[in-house]
Amino acid sequence: MLHVLIGADDYSLRQTLEGIKKAVGDPTAVMSNTVVFDGRTVTPEQLRNACETVPFLADKRLVIVEGLLERFEPPRRNARRKASRPPDRSEEIKSVVDVARSVPPFAELVIIGGDIKASNPLLRELMPFSEVRSFPVMNQAQLRQWVERRVNDAGGSVSPQAVNTMVRFVGSDLWTMANEVDKLVLYAAGRRIEDADVKSVVSLVREESIFTLVDAVLESRVSVAQESLQQLLRRGEAPVQLLNMIARQLRIIFLVREMRSRGRSRGEIQAKLGLNSDFLIRKAWEQSERYTLARLRELYHRLLETDVSIKTGKMEGEIALDILVAELGIPSGKYSQI
Repeated sequence: MLHVLIGADDYSLRQTLEGIKKAVGDPTAVMSNTVVFDGRTVTPEQLRNACETVPFLADKRLVIVEGLLERFEPPRRNARRKASRPPDRSEEIKSVVDVARSVPPFAELVIIGGDIKASNPLLRELMPFSEVRSFPVMNQAQLRQWVERRVNDAGGSVSPQAVNTMVRFVGSDLWTMANEVDKLVLYAAGRRIEDADVKSVVSLVREESIFTLVDAVLESRVSVAQESLQQLLRRGEAPVQLLNMIARQLRIIFLVREMRSRGRSRGEIQAKLGLNSDFLIRKAWEQSERYTLARLRELYHRLLETDVSIKTGKMEGEIALDILVAELGIPSGKYSQI
């Protein structure tokens, strides 16, 4: 049988793949009768040989191919680059389709792809005789339902406000969401998960505090910046760790701004930077619009000076951070050296 699993929701796709593996048979037998190919380099002959090899001490053989559909994706249109005629790969597609059509009864062939276009020529050829399942990124309503179901399946309960906060912070990254839900269920220990629990446990809430601090510093709102700094310190954040987190955020803002200037889309930038959370890319996108490069450089250089002062023992960490926040609150950028 041929299965085609595609979509940007990698978590749901992988869960479905696990279901296929369980349906094939005993996990030990499946392990010894599974072969995985890189679709970017696999040949039709390799695929055919793998599918036609009789399973060893088992009823089924599992063949998984990742990246094969991407190999035949139509080229992206770029307004700055003159469109070129794509190469004719019809014979190569025909060879793959011939293998897929002739999968023997004792084999399960699973072709996995990411965010594949409907115009993909290989996908169009496979659709009439395969089980195609698509896993697009969930919308807000679907995410809320998913969180509630995950909590209920784990034997817990959750308030609507807590669900909304989780969706806001974690977004559509279900790998992270599943991990945070599991932590919250353990943390609540039988009682209903409330909004305060999410703010105490979910790791991305800390990221929001860093965003708030960075915004306040860059906008010279000294009192807000100092209050944000004190809240983070009271939570147990080490001064050097705070500097690293702020520096990381500034680096992301720089990169987002630079890639936007080259015409990259938000989705492309998110993938390039490896930002799994929609919340993180949204905040970085907003911040890249609001601040000048001169202001970003000023903060970055001051962070470096403060980091050196702390690590060389010139100043105690919390005092150095307080001075940093106060001096960067001066709009002119004039400050004394630490």
